[in-house]
Amino acid sequence: MIDLIHEAFDVQSFFRSQNWRFCFIGGLAVQVWAEARVTRYIDVTLFTGFGGEEKFVETLLERFPSRRPDAAAFALRNRVLLLQKSRGTGIEIALAAMPFEESVVGRAMDVEVLPGYILRLCTPEDLIVLKAFASRSQDWHDVKMTIVRQGDDRLDWNHILGHLKPLAELKEEPEIVPQLERLRGDIQKQLDQRE
Repeated sequence: MIDLIHEAFDVQSFFRSQNWRFCFIGGLAVQVWAEARVTRYIDVTLFTGFGGEEKFVETLLERFPSRRPDAAAFALRNRVLLLQKSRGTGIEIALAAMPFEESVVGRAMDVEVLPGYILRLCTPEDLIVLKAFASRSQDWHDVKMTIVRQGDDRLDWNHILGHLKPLAELKEEPEIVPQLERLRGDIQKQLDQRE
């Protein structure tokens, strides 16, 4: 994990040298806000807006090796650029443009993850929204552990639900919101039983 943080710090240093707006999401944020778990990927949201993505992609491909021969075309088509560090660590860069993505980057926090290593991470609330929206089994586990570790009463649920509802509707999976509310209730019941 220490190597991954060092590599993420290198990625961050490059992004900052370009004056780009970004934050780490995914496994690195889970390490801080939820629980320690093995991850071999550096997940980053990079705000590119609509129409300027090609410049970002070209600059990144000059700096980092790609993980596929058609990386630029794939990135412009799917809004994710797949790169790697020299040690083979995967870098997945989401080319963000939507208002919610811009707000995730704007609310991101600088967090000291190791002595002397500060990374720009999404907030725990935005991690919950992103993970619930993705809605895979591992994502739901990450949501649960974020709630447990951060504490239900310290999370801004108006923010979480206010952003998740329209995203779930856009995805045509409105059931994501009641699933999150059930999970939240189950966690509270478990905590109450322990007291």
